[in-house]
Amino acid sequence: QLRELAKRGYKAVGLDISSQMLDYLKQRAKEEGVEIETIKADMINFKLKNKVDFAFIMMGSFKFKNNEELLRHLNCVSNSLKRGGLYLIENMELDWLNFKPQRWLMKKDGIKVKTTYKVIPKDPISQTSEENIILEVNDHGKKLKFVEKRTVKHVCPQEFLTLVKLNNKFEFLGWFEHFKFKKLKKGNMNNIVLLRKK
Repeated sequence: QLRELAKRGYKAVGLDISSQMLDYLKQRAKEEGVEIETIKADMINFKLKNKVDFAFIMMGSFKFKNNEELLRHLNCVSNSLKRGGLYLIENMELDWLNFKPQRWLMKKDGIKVKTTYKVIPKDPISQTSEENIILEVNDHGKKLKFVEKRTVKHVCPQEFLTLVKLNNKFEFLGWFEHFKFKKLKKGNMNNIVLLRKK
């Protein structure tokens, strides 16, 4: 997504805690002839050199261990945005009542990757679950399996609104349907959340 924005003439800054992901981004950006600044940092503790007009987090990556981390993240984003700047969050877990395991298969150049993603409830008091991502790779007969497990806290929609109000640095603009300019009428995992810096 960031490379696409850079191709359209926007100045782009990519933030990730993984050096490998940033190296991949830089390599692909160079191949495509676009410039992207990269920052290696945690999304609950970062600072940009210059304030920006727009920030976004994609593909359901808006996840934290607790509300304190979420508030720290909002502070970092607020400090990185100009007044009136927009913060877009994609695929927040709004449909938490109907979450089901997801599986998909991708094929490219003779390599197959089967992905399984599931969330196992852990503690209702802390609102935490264990998030599992399993990659089963078949690379021309060579089989590999990668498993990542982490504990994540679910943030319910009304709780999120309360945390944004407590943070007091953003105006909540609404929940929207994915790829549409319509307000969301019911819980849906494919969604867009928009905040505006006060």
